[in-house]
Amino acid sequence: MQNEILNKSEMNPNIQTPEALINETIEKVEKIIKDKFPEYIHFDTGAYTISRGSTQVMLVVRPYTDDDTCIECSANVVNGAHITNDLMQFLLRKNAELHFGGFGLLFDGTIIFTHSISGANLNQNELLNTVDAVATISDYYDDILVKEYGGKRACDLNQEL
Repeated sequence: MQNEILNKSEMNPNIQTPEALINETIEKVEKIIKDKFPEYIHFDTGAYTISRGSTQVMLVVRPYTDDDTCIECSANVVNGAHITNDLMQFLLRKNAELHFGGFGLLFDGTIIFTHSISGANLNQNELLNTVDAVATISDYYDDILVKEYGGKRACDLNQEL
């Protein structure tokens, strides 16, 4: 039995997010970040990256339901940390303490922090607060995690390129 979290459209394949709604959400996101984060990077896939502190926040507009989209806001916190039971317990405890978002672990061992919001009725304040929360939390915890468990922060990896 697989333990997967599915979005509503994956649970019910009859639910399809209209392409027009996805495009509207992408336009709203771009309008907001263009004004507040003029040095953002836009990818053809509808994703955006914003550098903040020692981290980079990526925003991706995803399908959700037949009348809503999802804006996923995530940051790679640490790459190459020593993944131990102690680290996993630390991250789970922080997930229980934090008001917005949560830590996760990618297939390659990268520790991420992510928070998602609804996109159909998006307002500027909500998006800016989401970006700020993900950036602030990621920027704060990357130093703590590297010191305790090793690895590199997003900005350290970018300097190596």
